[in-house]
Amino acid sequence: MHLQLREEKVFKDPVHNYIHVQDEMIWSLINTAEFQRLRRIRQLGTSYLTFHGAEHSRFSHSLGVYEITRRIISQFERAHYPDWPQEEKLVALCAALLHDLGHGPFSHSIEQAFQMHHEDWTCKILLGDTEVGEVLRRHAEDFPEKVASVIRKDYEHPIVVNLVSSPLDADRMDYLLRDAYFTGVNYGTIDMDRILRMLRPFQGRIVVKESGMHAVEDYLMSRYQMYWQIYFHPVTRSSEIILRQIFRRAKELHAGGHEFRFLPEPLPGLFKRDLTVQEYLLLDEALVQTAFMQWRNESDELLSDLCSRFLNRKLYKYVEVESLDLETIDEIRAAFGRIGLHPEYDLEIDFPTDLPYDVFRPNGEFRDKQILLLDRQDQLKEISEVSDIVRSISGLHRGKYHLYYPENKLRPVMDRLPRHIAEYFEQGT
Repeated sequence: MHLQLREEKVFKDPVHNYIHVQDEMIWSLINTAEFQRLRRIRQLGTSYLTFHGAEHSRFSHSLGVYEITRRIISQFERAHYPDWPQEEKLVALCAALLHDLGHGPFSHSIEQAFQMHHEDWTCKILLGDTEVGEVLRRHAEDFPEKVASVIRKDYEHPIVVNLVSSPLDADRMDYLLRDAYFTGVNYGTIDMDRILRMLRPFQGRIVVKESGMHAVEDYLMSRYQMYWQIYFHPVTRSSEIILRQIFRRAKELHAGGHEFRFLPEPLPGLFKRDLTVQEYLLLDEALVQTAFMQWRNESDELLSDLCSRFLNRKLYKYVEVESLDLETIDEIRAAFGRIGLHPEYDLEIDFPTDLPYDVFRPNGEFRDKQILLLDRQDQLKEISEVSDIVRSISGLHRGKYHLYYPENKLRPVMDRLPRHIAEYFEQGT
């Protein structure tokens, strides 16, 4: 049995109105140093440079995912659904709360720069000598491993994983609502109450009552719109590119023996990809941006320029191109090198794509990415079998190539480019 707080704790939240904490363990986890660190990690990475309201944190998102999960489980318990294993409640709530614990500064950008995954760090934090690990072990010695296995998606009860990680999970529902709220758009305003009422535990996984199909259609369309209007916004992509280039250049300089004027711990370990859990937890956006402030004065002109661009929002310009082949890309890079530009840093080619929903494949390739509808005869149907709307966006790839470049460097020398290459950049924004 897990202990209840003598008095419920309540967080006021702009998305869910209130977030309710009733379990002593959840309250203890929220107050750990590792969870509080998430206040210093933005939920949307560099999107604040495009949408000025997008300053919300992984901390608030994690609380929101916990609250949605708590509401779903409370609904299952009130209805006494036999397919919901009630003894798994605390594992599910902890996994929902802690699922993003391992995110680093600027989230996915730093993961791409250093080939690491936040889920791996989340599990290391849960299983390590940390305050979070201590709280979990107070419940049971094997409890941290149970929560970690939910994060790894290999927990013995897939229905618990479904709550936190699936095409229709608490994580996605919270970030759509929260990101839409803080960016000031309407695309992510889904009817979450309706969706939650239609969820059912059935045969070891979470399914949707067939009468809730239209709310799920709206959810999938909202996700599609949010990706193209917010997450893949070309200006945000520009800031992410410059951020990754800063990390790449600093890593190159460190490997080459460059003497940095300012290099606080644990950045040397980050560059070598040799961090302990305690060192990793020192990484937050305040530390990284302080390094960027100092690196503006570094002797390496490229690193200095990139840091100044990021901090002062002097981002790369971009042009849209319908299609590009590898031969053309190599030709453009070679031409940049001949006119004195850096072919790797002064040109970035980006092709954003989104898979808003993966259709069921008969061979089971996407079995874990299905949304199943439960009809009145207790038969399951994959949603794209029933919904024309879902079929229309299923597996849909969309997007154009974007060529990103520093306009102030390219414009003065663009007349030295071959004419057929210069034409790509004459349409620059």
